[in-house]
Amino acid sequence: MDENKPLAYRMRPKTLEEFVGQEHIVGKDKLLYRTIKADRLSSIILWGPPGCGKTSLAKVISQTTKYQFKRLNAVTSGVSEIKSAVTEASNLLMNPTGKCILFIDEIHRFNKLQQDALLPFVEDGTVILIGATTENPYFEVNKALISRSMVIKLEPLKKSDIIKVIKNALKSPEGLGNYNIKISEDTIDRIAEISGGDVRTALNGLEIAVLTTKMNEKGVIEITDEIAAESFNKKKSMFDKDGDSHYDNISAMIKSLRGSDPDAAIFYLARALDAGEDPMFLARRLVISSSEDVGLANPNALVIATSAMQAVSMVGMPEARIILAEAAVYIAKSKKSNASYLAIDKALGDVANKDTGTIPMHIRNAPAEGMKDFGYGQGYKYPHDYPGHWVEQQYLPDKMVGTKYYIPDETITDKNIL
Repeated sequence: MDENKPLAYRMRPKTLEEFVGQEHIVGKDKLLYRTIKADRLSSIILWGPPGCGKTSLAKVISQTTKYQFKRLNAVTSGVSEIKSAVTEASNLLMNPTGKCILFIDEIHRFNKLQQDALLPFVEDGTVILIGATTENPYFEVNKALISRSMVIKLEPLKKSDIIKVIKNALKSPEGLGNYNIKISEDTIDRIAEISGGDVRTALNGLEIAVLTTKMNEKGVIEITDEIAAESFNKKKSMFDKDGDSHYDNISAMIKSLRGSDPDAAIFYLARALDAGEDPMFLARRLVISSSEDVGLANPNALVIATSAMQAVSMVGMPEARIILAEAAVYIAKSKKSNASYLAIDKALGDVANKDTGTIPMHIRNAPAEGMKDFGYGQGYKYPHDYPGHWVEQQYLPDKMVGTKYYIPDETITDKNIL
């Protein structure tokens, strides 16, 4: 019956030796490798992008453990399924160990009630939890479950790993070994490249290519670059705009702007747009960067960024990409100063945490008749009445006299500002 299953399902490894990739956690003599081999597993949460091997690793564990192995999907399972699995595990007649390994796919989709229902059984050892998630578990999973589990981060598979899996699939009788397939090393390399680190995508695309290509007169199915490209439609998006990678990517873009690297800034901007990020969100981040990181070293950056945000709201995609790129390059290429940013944060800290005194009477307003009798506005020197439109007088409260908030650096000159 497995012949009717997708290629990615048929090629899942059954042993640790067949598992490809993630050497940092399941390489020989690594902690998880030794734990699985010794069947001494404790609760773990496998965190990583789609197609990196989370479910395959759970299947390997199911093949090696002496404990009862149960699998639930967080999308379709609820509290009753959890309790049913625990009841069955606790039946010593049917399960002499009195415990089970419970694999929950997409555990981040469990709500608080479902996660709370699971907690006591993980705590007393009835359930050894294996949770799989594409989302950051520190944001999505109950802190009590996190504290009782080892969080293991899986990475997108390397291209060399995906090439190895593709070649195995082409040879294996469980895969495509019964087909007479001709495919070049370059085409295999291309498939691995466009899969974006997702082995499931690679195998699904390969299977579509094989099943939809007619044999030639020699009975050979020849997979070319063109056929492979059509089978994949387009390169897999580098990240999910709603997932944890959203924060990583925007952080990388902002840091590239701050670091004056226009190429990196454009690259991360492209990643965001490709994943479907809201152009207005990106425009707002450019406005913030123009003020926080460029500041008075080039005040025009804020004008450019604000104009870009307005233009993006008026134009929309796909043309908005050009506007965003122009603003990003301008900000990246501008001289940088965070003097204003540091100034306001220091002042806010003083206002929140210090006794800063009272506003000097001479710079207070006296809008009502009689207030001047109490000293409001008395002694104020109007700067425009003096040469150069400046006169020395005290503006800070007595307790704050001498405090410096704005400290210009070498990138700020009168020419920048005036």
